[in-house]
Amino acid sequence: MSAVAKTRVTIENVTMRFPGVVAVDNANLVIEPGEFFTLLGPSGCGKTTLLRTIAGFYRQSEGHIHFNETLIDRIPAYRRDTGMVFQNYAVFPHLTVSQNVAYGLRARKVPKEEMDERVREALRLVDLTGYEQRKPRQLSGGQQQRVVVARAIVVRPQVLLMDEPLANLDAKLRVRLREDLRELQQRLGITTIYVTHDQDEALSISDRIAVMSGGKILQVGTPTEVYRQPVSRGVAEFVGEGSFLSGVAESVDANVSIRLDDGTILNAAAPTGWKAKKGDTLGIGFRPHDTRILINRDTATENSLEGRVVQRMYFGGLVRYLLETSSGLKVQAEEYAPASDGATALGESVRFSIASDRLMLFPSVGEKEALS
Repeated sequence: MSAVAKTRVTIENVTMRFPGVVAVDNANLVIEPGEFFTLLGPSGCGKTTLLRTIAGFYRQSEGHIHFNETLIDRIPAYRRDTGMVFQNYAVFPHLTVSQNVAYGLRARKVPKEEMDERVREALRLVDLTGYEQRKPRQLSGGQQQRVVVARAIVVRPQVLLMDEPLANLDAKLRVRLREDLRELQQRLGITTIYVTHDQDEALSISDRIAVMSGGKILQVGTPTEVYRQPVSRGVAEFVGEGSFLSGVAESVDANVSIRLDDGTILNAAAPTGWKAKKGDTLGIGFRPHDTRILINRDTATENSLEGRVVQRMYFGGLVRYLLETSSGLKVQAEEYAPASDGATALGESVRFSIASDRLMLFPSVGEKEALS
């Protein structure tokens, strides 16, 4: 497929109100040309509303949207030059695969010879060559969604918009198709805005992610930044599993020492721009795979604690433990590539540690609310 024009999407102070609710609250984003950008959040957080506002299905209550230097606020949806992929397959059941894909080209009055060539090319890109004359009822769910993707890209849009496109597929097919979508997007270079509530999906395919809750954008960053350096406990809990507790800052410099309620001291690397001071109450978190069970209890290591195994779950490549300290703190830990079902028995007391650069710090315990 011919190279598409690279488009920057700029969202400035966009607010979208419906009666009795603010669905999008003062959103500001710059999505770079050719970027795969994901809006991530739980149901009802405003991500689909923001996507539909970009598409032109809604007119924002406040703010502006630009495609490159063009203000598109008053441009109707059908003239915004976007391709849209919905959660439901949205194929025309009475049309063949080729006719479905060609639908947007016919509306644009593309000459037949060019239209046929572009349809062939789009079907090749989504691995549906040979399916041209089939009807949707003769296709699997994954194949139907590929038809929708082909129909969206065949018009060579400035921006590709995807609203939970894999939500109705089974788990294995979702993994395969998300890899295919990412590869296709990179090949075409289309600026893509993708909506999902699936954290794994967002982390695996995105260049950058905006985490949303209650209509607000809480954090924007690369998958690594959002996962490793969440700005609040709410973001940390939504983007991945972990153990969360609180403590008081004993000292603050390049490292932060935090005293837990039971007197245990944990040392954490201070995040960039950290402004905490001694005496502040801080939120602390760490991921299960960053919690290392110590085989030799006498091994000297930083941030080591002791806990009793109260739960053990075997997943083949790893064993996940729930550990409980003497103070009642519950901690998740993982042991990878176990010899059998794990070396640590239920009820056994073990020592475990967390590296200082794996501890996540949050400005205050008051930011711990779950995303909604």
